[in-house]
Amino acid sequence: MRLSIRTKIARLSLSLMISIWLVTVIGRIVTQTGAWASCIGWPLCIPSEPAGILKLAHLLLVGLASVMMIVVWRTGWREYRHHGSILPLISVTGILFFGQALVGSIEVAKYYPAHLVILHGFTAVSLWISLGALVITASLEKEEPVVLPGEPFRQRIKDFFVLSKPLIVSLLLLTTYAGLVAGGKAWPAFSLAFWTLLGGALAAGGSSALNQYIDRELDRRMQRTARRPLAEGRLTPVEGLSYGLSLCLASYYVMAGFVNLLAALLSLAGIFYYVLFYSIWLKKATVQNIVIGGGAGAIPPMVGWAAATGELSLAAWLLFAIVFMWTPPHFWALAIVRKQDYENAGVPMMPVVRGDRETRRQILIYTVELIFVTFLLPLFNLAGSIYILSAAILGGILLYAAWRVWRVGGNKVAWRMYRWSSMYLLFLFIAFMVDAMA
Repeated sequence: MRLSIRTKIARLSLSLMISIWLVTVIGRIVTQTGAWASCIGWPLCIPSEPAGILKLAHLLLVGLASVMMIVVWRTGWREYRHHGSILPLISVTGILFFGQALVGSIEVAKYYPAHLVILHGFTAVSLWISLGALVITASLEKEEPVVLPGEPFRQRIKDFFVLSKPLIVSLLLLTTYAGLVAGGKAWPAFSLAFWTLLGGALAAGGSSALNQYIDRELDRRMQRTARRPLAEGRLTPVEGLSYGLSLCLASYYVMAGFVNLLAALLSLAGIFYYVLFYSIWLKKATVQNIVIGGGAGAIPPMVGWAAATGELSLAAWLLFAIVFMWTPPHFWALAIVRKQDYENAGVPMMPVVRGDRETRRQILIYTVELIFVTFLLPLFNLAGSIYILSAAILGGILLYAAWRVWRVGGNKVAWRMYRWSSMYLLFLFIAFMVDAMA
């Protein structure tokens, strides 16, 4: 293994490492000597004493390193769209670099809370590991890459947007916001709502991108998903992986820095649950994939509740249970309609393994159980009359739809069940939110 700096990316990566090393060393000197007090201001300062020159030099080096990071990032995304290691390493390194700067600034403003101090130290170690791996990987490249033409810019932006599954993200954000409102029993402050929803959108969008990266071969064999950006080749698998990792990593910094530790950890748990537990293993392993995997989509209302209160009460767990029980009848209805797709892809969905009749029976059973769970909130005096009336009406309509799936059968009835169950969850959480404010 011979390393060289023959290529542009190798030279840029090495220069980036040197600039970050200088930032680290001088920053340490500034902290140890107290030179920061001799040059107050940001992003630049005017030294009041000779020692303040060190602080000014540190700020200038931070700016230089930031510019270098942007140049490396731009080069990676333009020239290494097909490289399996360089682009993911550049993307992760960039998020870690700016994440460390973000955490450091928030750390000072919030008087060094323990979880941010730990995150800052962990990020520093991770940054050097990622940066070292990037420099070594880039130094192994002997020739400049052949830059292949890609899709037009507007199409690429659209494809990255689609990669995040915006409709699913929107529904998850609604349940997050409902937990935020109900937990605080008031309309949340704009800043809290903004950062919670932004962090949730990044986590959900990044998880969806990683899911499509993992499932890209399956998606090509399914009519419903064959035109997704990775399945159709409009984006490269490396781009999908890098984009997903970036969003997921950024989501944690947003949640930990601007919301609270519990919300950040719950969001992170949702990412691991969906990407590792469900997408990589569970989806292809068992007919109960949707039942067990439903836990990933049930975490967002808990994130909202934790963001508002800093803790998880019984109500938050019941919101989790509602979404958990809602997931199987919702997706099994879709699986009936797309049975051939799942069979072609080798995914052991309920209709493929146990047939339509058993699937229709399970849809009815889970719908009854779901409606029962929705009434646990008022049973424990956690919801009022607006929610009770709404849950009764919405539950009655959903139960009728499930009964028709059981008695009538057919794709049209199953498709109506799938569409209505989406609206059911939307209206139920709106009702819960309104009830909490009444």
